[in-house]
Amino acid sequence: MKKLLLLFFAVVTLMAAPKFLMPEEAFKSSAQVNDESQIVAKIEIAKDIYLYEESIKLELTDGSGLNISNIDSPEAIDHHGDMAYITTPTFIVYLENSSGATGVKDVEFNISYQGCSERGLCYEPYTDKFKLKIDTDKLQNVESINKLEPIKLEKEEKKNVTSQELSETDFIADTIKNSSLWMVLFTFFVFGLFLSLTPCVFPMVPIISGVIVSQCKNEEKCKAFTMSMVYVLAMSVAYTIAGVLAGVFGANLQAALQNPYVIVAFSGVFIALAFSMFGFYEIKIPDSIVSKVSKTGEEKGGMIGVAIMGFLSALIVGPCVAAPLAGALVYIGQTGDAALGGAALFAMSLGMGIPLILVGTSAGKLMPKPGEWMTLVNAFFGVTMVIIAIWMLERILDSYITMLAYSFTGIGFAYYLGLFDHEKAHHHVKKTIAMIIFVYSVALFIGVLSGSNSMTKPLGSLTSPVTSTAVSSVSHNNFTKVTSIAELDLLLEQNSGKKILLDFSADWCTACKELEKVTFSNEAVKTKMDEFVLIKADITANGEDEKNLSAKYGVFGPPAIIFFSKNSEVLSSKTIVGFIEPDKFLKHLNSI
Repeated sequence: MKKLLLLFFAVVTLMAAPKFLMPEEAFKSSAQVNDESQIVAKIEIAKDIYLYEESIKLELTDGSGLNISNIDSPEAIDHHGDMAYITTPTFIVYLENSSGATGVKDVEFNISYQGCSERGLCYEPYTDKFKLKIDTDKLQNVESINKLEPIKLEKEEKKNVTSQELSETDFIADTIKNSSLWMVLFTFFVFGLFLSLTPCVFPMVPIISGVIVSQCKNEEKCKAFTMSMVYVLAMSVAYTIAGVLAGVFGANLQAALQNPYVIVAFSGVFIALAFSMFGFYEIKIPDSIVSKVSKTGEEKGGMIGVAIMGFLSALIVGPCVAAPLAGALVYIGQTGDAALGGAALFAMSLGMGIPLILVGTSAGKLMPKPGEWMTLVNAFFGVTMVIIAIWMLERILDSYITMLAYSFTGIGFAYYLGLFDHEKAHHHVKKTIAMIIFVYSVALFIGVLSGSNSMTKPLGSLTSPVTSTAVSSVSHNNFTKVTSIAELDLLLEQNSGKKILLDFSADWCTACKELEKVTFSNEAVKTKMDEFVLIKADITANGEDEKNLSAKYGVFGPPAIIFFSKNSEVLSSKTIVGFIEPDKFLKHLNSI
């Protein structure tokens, strides 16, 4: 009885399984010579079968002195992201008699092709060979026509190139190339305004505020707007120089200054600024120098300090690679025109700096009068500088170490605000703020001890195992990590016939983390991403292998998402550079 049941289920399974056609049933190629000695080639395809346009090759392997001068091909359509034929294509092959042969010649003509079934099966490439007889005397009638064909083809190819869908990065690079100087500058200035709303610029806000607060000890002498302009101009110069060098040499713009020694050094600078704001010492020009220069010289020295801070903080805090920045770098790399590319980057940087100018000017104009409030403001920006230093160290330290640092900073600030000072019981607002900071900081500390590494849910690891299991089952997207071209090529070969998503990422990339937390964690996005083979190109180390991998795919810095067709070919028009919102990304995935 048991054997009969097993046999029954086996028969049902076989009947339910999709039936795939044999290759000779799916494809039937033919080739014949018409009255004008042109070869008419045809590939008949069965129902629910399609052919990849790029896989079709028509060639003479033994032409007896004859050559192919032109091929009339039917128009392919976009089929799941690839150009393909879903109905039987017919090709007209024109021959030319380049050797002066006469009479009837025997030729060998080959048709190569590869296609797939709509039910999920892809056939291997095939090549069919045909023996044909060509009357060379008739070729004289089409020889004059063939001379005109290259001109026709050139125009058609140019038309196809201009009408081809471009990625956002390539479109921006093309905009620089084909627009006037003022249009380019205005466009990139607007791009900069939009980029100022991204997390790449947010760390600059407390930096410029803290710098101006530390400089504006005297409200009457405070020139907040001028200092803000100096800071932003210095930041723009830094972006422009780094961008031009990256475009010319093809370097990774972000990774250039992500060396651990550089990060530690700059973190030390912010710690030094923090202790200055806490009142341990005052950062200023030495008195010996001040006494030798005029009052104007002292102000000039302060401006120089602001400019240096703007220049250095721009390099170390960012920049994030987004489509406008990548487009400018692509333009510089393709044309070598560093002047126009650099001007575009400078205009973009100024646009990014507009909110910083507003923040910096407000910080100077809204300065409280000397007293306890002034001390509290300085302390606030001092803590902010410490937080920025820890945020920078996140790129090279384990998450539990930085969480401890954030926790200790918060507990210390709560103590500074007088949380445990009973003599200042009437300061209810300040004590309430201090209590909130203290509770969150203690939660971070407990989270570290319990094994959590989340700043938003530090106590998440203390939830029940059932909840944890449920959460892990939802997070079904798994990326395979690669760091070299060889590793990626192997994965592409192993997953031929599948749609592939390649995510360029790095531990020190702020926008990459936002992309993972906001976009990749979206439930609808995760479900759609299950249709793709997910590969992560980890370029954190920025070694020779990582640089070669980035250079091969034209990536100037993460985040960048590249898509491959089922033939393992790059879908250039679908490339994404920079952070993208979940809704837009989902729409983008549906178009592939």
